Amino acid sequence: MSDPKTSLSEMRERIDSIDRQIQQLISERANRAQEVAKVKGEGLSAIDYYRPEREAHVLRMVVDRNDGPLSDTEMVRLFREIMSSCLAQEDPLKIGFLGPEGTFSEQAVRKHFGHAAYGLPLGSIEEVFQEVAAGHADFGVVPVENSGQGMIQVTLDMFLTSAATICGEVELRVHQCLHSQLGKLEDVKRVYAHAQSLQQCKTWLRINLPGVECIAVGSNAEAARMARHADDSAAIAGETAGKIYGLKTVAEGIEDRADNTTRFLVIGRSLFPPSGNDRTSLLITVNDKPGALYDVLSPFAKHGVSLNRIESRPAHTGKWQYAFFIDVSGHIDDAALQAAVDEIGESAATIRVLGSYPVALP
Repeated sequence: MSDPKTSLSEMRERIDSIDRQIQQLISERANRAQEVAKVKGEGLSAIDYYRPEREAHVLRMVVDRNDGPLSDTEMVRLFREIMSSCLAQEDPLKIGFLGPEGTFSEQAVRKHFGHAAYGLPLGSIEEVFQEVAAGHADFGVVPVENSGQGMIQVTLDMFLTSAATICGEVELRVHQCLHSQLGKLEDVKRVYAHAQSLQQCKTWLRINLPGVECIAVGSNAEAARMARHADDSAAIAGETAGKIYGLKTVAEGIEDRADNTTRFLVIGRSLFPPSGNDRTSLLITVNDKPGALYDVLSPFAKHGVSLNRIESRPAHTGKWQYAFFIDVSGHIDDAALQAAVDEIGESAATIRVLGSYPVALP
C-alpha cells in the first residue's frame, strides 16, 4: 500500500507542473495577441482590436470542448478573463454602466468583458447612451429585460433617439439580498432599492416587512450607499454591493422567482460581422392602416426567420403612433433575413437595424 503522504506530495508536484504549463501557454497567447496588434497597425486603440464575433466563436469552442468537471459557465468565465487581459495589454476597453460601483450592471460588464476592462460608472441609463455616443466610452452595458418584470422601458426609449447599435447581450442570474448596518430584520423601518428590484421582491417584502416604507432609487448600489448612513434602513442589492458598502446581510435570495434573470445589451457605435449564432434587433414604425402589423410580421414567416420577441412603445413622433422593437434569429447579413427586411421596408414607415450580435453565452 502506497504512503498517503508520498502520494499527496506527488499529486501536488503534478499540479505545480500543470500550473507552469498553463502559465507558459497564457504568456504565449498574450504574445500572439501582441503580434495580431502589430499586424493590424500602429496607433490603434483597444476598440479597434475588439472583435465580439471572434470572441463569441472562441468561447463556443470552449463550451464544445468542455468535458468537465468544471461547468460550461466556469470555463467560459476563465477564458473570458484570459482574453480580457490579453486585449488590455496596451489599452483597456472603457465600458460605461449604470453605477455606482456594485450594481448588477457592473456584474454584467465583468461577465461580458472581464475584469481587465475599465468600468465607467454613470448616473443613469441615458448617460450610458450619451457617453458611448460621445466616444468617452467604447461600449456601454444597459439592462433591457427581466424574466419576471418584463422590458426596461427607458432602455427601449433611448433607441428611439440614439444612434447606438447593439453589439452583444448578457444574461445575468440576479440574486437579491437585504442588507443593513445592524443586520437585524426587526430594526428595518424603510427599504431602499431600484424600482425593478422592489417589484422582483414584492412578495417577500409583503410577508417579511409588512408596512415598511419602500423607496425607489436610481440603482441598488445607490440604495446600499444610502442604507449605510441610517441604522433603521435597509437596501435590496446584490452580495457584492453589500460588501462594498460595509453592510451586513439580513436575508439572501429574497427574489420572488427562483429563475430571476436580467438580460443586458452591449451598445456601441458599429455593426459587427456574423459569429455563427446571432440575433438581430429591429426598430420598425408602421403607417396607421388596417393590417399594418401583419405586413411587418408576415415576411419573417415567409422567409423562415424565427421571431424571438416583439415589444411596442410610443414612437414619440405623434399621438397614438407606435414603434415596434423586434428580435429575430440570425444576422442581418443572412440572405433570408435580408430578404424579409427588404420586403418589410416596402410597407413600413421606417425600419432600422439596431444591431446583429452573438447570442448570449452561459
